[in-house]
Amino acid sequence: MPFEKVRPRKISAVVAEQIVEAIQDNTFPVGSKLPSEFDLAEKMGVSRPSVREALSALQALSIIEARPGSGNYVLRAPSTGNENEAVHLIECEAGCLEVMEAREALEPPVAALAAAKADSVTLDRLRGILESMREHAQQDDFDAYFEADKAFHRGLADAAGNQLLSTALAPLLQTMDQQIYREFTRHYYLKNVSDLQQVVDLHYEILEALSEGDQSTAQERMVEHWTRMREIWET
Repeated sequence: MPFEKVRPRKISAVVAEQIVEAIQDNTFPVGSKLPSEFDLAEKMGVSRPSVREALSALQALSIIEARPGSGNYVLRAPSTGNENEAVHLIECEAGCLEVMEAREALEPPVAALAAAKADSVTLDRLRGILESMREHAQQDDFDAYFEADKAFHRGLADAAGNQLLSTALAPLLQTMDQQIYREFTRHYYLKNVSDLQQVVDLHYEILEALSEGDQSTAQERMVEHWTRMREIWET
């Protein structure tokens, strides 16, 4: 039979595909500036978050480059046979919104449990990680900051003192290593030193709640963390 299974596609994958086609047919040659997110969303009839996810995939593959305060520029045209590399990346990785929704649902109650159980050794370890995060934020070293951020969230899961929870959260925290999620975080949520430092401050508030055994505040601050990120994604 000359038929193949029809599979649903992510909207962001279709957006990335169209942008790549426009680059390859020289509508947007190497070195040129792409239309704004708003214009791309309007022309394709999609949401800005879908455009952001597509752009993040293209940035991860060094097809385009985001220049703060200026826009997105074409770095290279995908080579023949690799036209669908951005589409493949989007389809293989969890969507950014899925990651945020899952973490917002699971991490706040874990933070509350950690506030009830964390001991002085655990608190000292988390404080050391946060000191590293603050130092990397001040230096605007995103990669080092991001690694420390992962360590903090893993440490928080362990601080809950429940092996089942730690095991369940492990694959979710590993999504921080996904290329698209990382690029979205770099270019939208933590795009400058001020943003980095604000998020560090929020993590310190979570740690303070843990040290005081304040389960309610620990949970509320973790909710605030993910609400902020989702609002940036949606606006």
